[in-house]
Amino acid sequence: MEFLSSIGISEPVFQFMLVNAILGLSIYLTLYTGMFSLANAGFMAIGAYTGVIITQKLGLPLGVGIAGGMALAGLIAVPIGLPVLRLRDIYLAIATIGFGEVVRILILNFDPLVSGIIGERVVITEGALGIKRIPKLTENWHLIVFLIFTAYFVIRLHRSRFGRAMAAIRQDEKVAANMGIDVVFVKNVVFILSAMLAGGAGALSGHLTRIISPSDFGFDQAVQILAFAVLGGTSTWIGPIVGGMALTALPEVLRFASEYRGVINGLVLMLVIVYLPGGLVNPAGWAKLWRRIRGDPDEKPDSRATIKPSG
Repeated sequence: MEFLSSIGISEPVFQFMLVNAILGLSIYLTLYTGMFSLANAGFMAIGAYTGVIITQKLGLPLGVGIAGGMALAGLIAVPIGLPVLRLRDIYLAIATIGFGEVVRILILNFDPLVSGIIGERVVITEGALGIKRIPKLTENWHLIVFLIFTAYFVIRLHRSRFGRAMAAIRQDEKVAANMGIDVVFVKNVVFILSAMLAGGAGALSGHLTRIISPSDFGFDQAVQILAFAVLGGTSTWIGPIVGGMALTALPEVLRFASEYRGVINGLVLMLVIVYLPGGLVNPAGWAKLWRRIRGDPDEKPDSRATIKPSG
């Protein structure tokens, strides 16, 4: 932590760097399978509220809260994924944004809705004010262990038959289906896994702050999670981790230029998209950029000389 402190990164910032790295991996799973889903902010909200309610209202341990947040996010992903995942590209993105807004509005109106159904006053999510006085239970080792386990799971998933099916679906769904891959099953399982990771990250982050409110999980959060993967790159599982941690640390490192932090953040993201479309963790992209800087042609000519007949 001494090195991080020397560049302006405090312990709370480091903790949210780890949370955002987990969120980066959660959206990486869907992007790796060719699904442009922006539902992770909604699943993060489900995990955060479920985890906090379990620990604060029921008095159960943090581990139970994390497990409960992941389980509920995964369960809700089942009926959502079946109809929504039939859509593709921008239509899938719009549908999943809508899901996130539905989750946010339901949390916002959950107490009066339930109170009207059962006829008694209920205080659970506490509306727009959010849940306050949350005990800070999440520690560094919780986040590190969760991130390591998640990364290991993703690595093993890539090397499995299921992971190869994910890659095949990303390349071409019709060809994958003709090869005998159950496209609907694979996409729904990936969607559920992504939801569970986002729910776990939400439960962990909910116990880092003293308050959570529906406004924390709106459209801005959905775009930010996507930015983690865009900045780091999706060519490898390391990319979203680097993107999540870098994008979280950048505002703190640039605190000396606090008036221009938003401009600098946007400029960095734009430069990466333009000059490194594969993200920061993309050796091929860096090699291509280096060739452009040196003025070399993008493709090397064939070294085999062509000899024309003399006559």
